[in-house]
Amino acid sequence: MTLTEFRYIVAVARERHFGRAAASCFVSQPTLSVAVKKLEDELGVTLFERAAGEVTLTPNGERIVEQAQRVLEEVQVIKQLAEQGKDPLAGPLRLGIIYTISPYLLPHLIPDLRERAPQMQILLEENYTGRLAEMLKQGEIDLAILAEPFHEAGIATLPVYDEPFVVATPKGHPWEALATIDSDQLAEENVLLLSPGNCFRDHVLQTCPDLNRESLPAGSLQRTLQGSSLTTIRHMVAGGIGVTVLPATSVSSADEALLSIRPFSEPVPTRRVVLAWRKNFPRAAAIEAVRQAILACDLPAVTLLDEPEIHRV
Repeated sequence: MTLTEFRYIVAVARERHFGRAAASCFVSQPTLSVAVKKLEDELGVTLFERAAGEVTLTPNGERIVEQAQRVLEEVQVIKQLAEQGKDPLAGPLRLGIIYTISPYLLPHLIPDLRERAPQMQILLEENYTGRLAEMLKQGEIDLAILAEPFHEAGIATLPVYDEPFVVATPKGHPWEALATIDSDQLAEENVLLLSPGNCFRDHVLQTCPDLNRESLPAGSLQRTLQGSSLTTIRHMVAGGIGVTVLPATSVSSADEALLSIRPFSEPVPTRRVVLAWRKNFPRAAAIEAVRQAILACDLPAVTLLDEPEIHRV
């Protein structure tokens, strides 16, 4: 058995499709299929049940793929330990970041990191929390910038800052006369939310559970509408469709021409932004360099966590 075969079966288990698995491994489907069958013959077990358009793991296959993933992670650790012996701040760092943080943090973070660690190339992956969690566990990225809650086995997290939420309304909206907005007031308006799968949508729904349409009383006129990005939602709000909730770091001076921004009443809803990495990731100096670079960013309204506690799951 070989590491290449391990990579193939992990890819098939992830994609549940031989063609997509082959594409993700940059090989032809016949090459991957032959390698998987060779490994099954060597082990004397069937790893996958094949059906038209569907591939599922057998019970034996689940256990073997899990172990193969651990082997691949340990091989990556060996490579990283070798690199660390040279310079932990040299070489590529694969950094994941969620959509509702990346446009507002990266313009500050990347220049600072270039100064702190000029030999460390930053390879960026922007995605949803769920996908980044999988990429972390599978060793496809080294480090991720996410928002809590985030609990994954084998992953350590380090809080970096707390970010408040604000309310955005169209110009001329009656709430312009209010100094602060109570979260319960959101249920009185059409509220624009990000589409399902985005953790910031979940944060907003936690702030005001009444925004779940199923919980609204019969005959209510309030609706929740969806947008694909915070930028799209801004323009929809400016067009008078409704109101929305934004993370404070996403608000810029350019918004003042289109929107009215109001803070929440106490207690102000917030999200905690964290760094996350595999517990066996050996480049602690690289993690600390990213943390220090984030702390040095001039982010509006956030509360920096200078001496946070590492959480290990």
